[in-house]
Parts: sequence; structure tokens; C-alpha cells
Amino acid sequence: MAETFRYEGEVRPGETRHVRHEVGETYLGDPIEIPVTIVDGARDGPTVGLTAAVHGDELNGVKVLQEVADRYDPADVHGTLVCLHVVNVPGYIAQTRDIPIYDQDLNRAFPGKPRSNTAERMANNIYETFVSQCDLLLDFHTSTRNRTTMYHVRADTSDATVDRLARAFGANVVIAGPGDVGSLRRTATADGTPTITIEMGKAHRFQPTLIERALEGVSSVFAEFGVDPTATVTWPGWLRSVPADQGDKTWLRADTGGLVEMQWGPYPLVEEGAPICTISDHFKREERTVTAPFTGILVGVLENPVAQPGHPLCHLVRIDETTHDEIVAEIDRGEFDGYRQRGLRWRGEKAELD
Repeated sequence: MAETFRYEGEVRPGETRHVRHEVGETYLGDPIEIPVTIVDGARDGPTVGLTAAVHGDELNGVKVLQEVADRYDPADVHGTLVCLHVVNVPGYIAQTRDIPIYDQDLNRAFPGKPRSNTAERMANNIYETFVSQCDLLLDFHTSTRNRTTMYHVRADTSDATVDRLARAFGANVVIAGPGDVGSLRRTATADGTPTITIEMGKAHRFQPTLIERALEGVSSVFAEFGVDPTATVTWPGWLRSVPADQGDKTWLRADTGGLVEMQWGPYPLVEEGAPICTISDHFKREERTVTAPFTGILVGVLENPVAQPGHPLCHLVRIDETTHDEIVAEIDRGEFDGYRQRGLRWRGEKAELD
């Protein structure tokens, strides 16, 4: 039997409610409120949480949640959907990653404390009111400014239900590991709410190709866990799960300062020894080529064309020969949709318009 969802109010089975939930106050004493949609299905099923903008400038997920909240009618939902549209409202208003003024990372503050700093108070309110009631959680992120990230999932796949959730979402690449201490994903999973993080694209914009792909992933999860029996579980064609603590992935960093020119492309498949970028001085008298240490997929790339020693240039994930051949075959067939140059702006603004 379907149950009523309760917070400081309640949403009965068969109802949808859009609310603004207070999580703090401004300097003026005005409330800080996060927008929340609760779709309480007419039929029994799991409570699925969806969160976006835990980092305030990461916007693709905000659009994903808007669409989810609009598309699903409680008459058709088995269970409850809890959409936290913008978790970090102060950062969202300022269009910054962290909570402004104090530069506190909300995604290092969970589960928080009711009597602590701003980030921990907000985190505790959100976590206890909504997240703690969820059976599953999808947490949407993008890369930080000046970088872009490939569409992929991060998940603690040592947990069987988390692994099932990650596979159901249908991304090709899963980076496996528990996540950072204080992150929403790590905290919720440890407390019995299997959670995955979806990384998709770049900050400060909507990227329609990635948003549509993410909505397909949400639908696939709903099919797998019985939330929407009319939906279908999708298979991405190939899957690479990478342990976070092993040598199958690496950040390549600049050893010298200068101007960065990316050379890979148009797809983020790179062969061992192939050039990824060059770094040159302003007189173009000194130039260093950065090459791939192994064959793999670029899951994150610097977009700021300047670097100094230590700056990350790209995030490379190793692939085996079988996966390599599957990717090449998809490219040849024109089916490499999740990571096309089109729509991802991997190689400049023009790519999204072609």
C-alpha cells in the first residue's frame, strides 16, 4: 500500500507537491529555501531521491530534475520521487561551486550537524528531512569551471545495490570507489541509501545532449527498480568499471607553464603514445607534447588554454582491447552517441552547433 511522505508537511499517495523548504537564513534574516518536488505515487514502491546543484554552478542536473518533476504523474508512479532541485541555494544564486563568503563545500559536509557552521547546518537539515527517507539516490554533478567531464557515473560498486543502480543508469564508464568523506554519495550509501553520482559536462550551462542522456538513465533506473513498469532498462553497448584506487586511471598534469593546445579528437578515445596536447611558451621557442601513457578514454579535459606546473590537463581511464574494439566499431557505425564531439563542446564552442 502506498504511504504518505512526510517532512514538515505531508504529501499523500496520488499527489504531487512543489514546495520551498527552509534550510537557513541570510544576513538579513530572510529564509534560504530549496525548491523541492515530491511525487507520491498512487502505488507502493521505493522512494527515489534526485539531487542537483550540491555545487551551485553545476547546472545540467537542475534541468534534469525539472524535467523529471514535470514528466512523472503520481497515477503512474510506483513509489515516491523526491526531487531536490537546487541543494546549494546560496552557491546557485552566486553561481559559485561552494557556499559564498566562507567558501564551504557543501559536498564535504554531510550528514552535517544541527549546531555547527553554515554548510553543516544546511547539510544536516537536507539530509535528515529528505535524504534519510530515500531508498535510492541519484546525485547529479558536472565538472568544475574551466574543465569539462565525460558523461560517467561514480559509485561504490562493492555494495551490490549500488552496483545494480550504477549499471541500470546505463553510462559506459563507472569510476568505482566510496567517494570523499562528507560527500552526499558516501554518507548516504554508508547509511543504507544506495547512491550514485552522475558526472556530466561542464558548469554554468545546460547541455541538451547530456541532459537527454541523463533522462534516459533516470528512466532506466525507474524500470530496473519498479518505479515505472512501462519503462525499459537500457544497455549502453559497452561498460568500463574502473577502481578508483588502482592504476587504471590517471590525471595527466602540466610539468611546465604556458599555453595549452589540445590535439586529441574528435572522439575522446586515445591510443598509447598519441599526443593529447602541447604546452608552449609565448615565444613558441619551447614546446612540450603531452602523450597518452596508455590507450584509454578521456573522461575529463582542461578547457582553460593556460596552465602552470601541476595544473590538471586531462583525466584518462584505461580500456582493454575488447572495449577498444567495441568503441571503434561504434564510431565507424556512427553510434558513439554518448561521447560525440557534437553537443559536448569537447573541442570548442562550435562543436555544439555543428
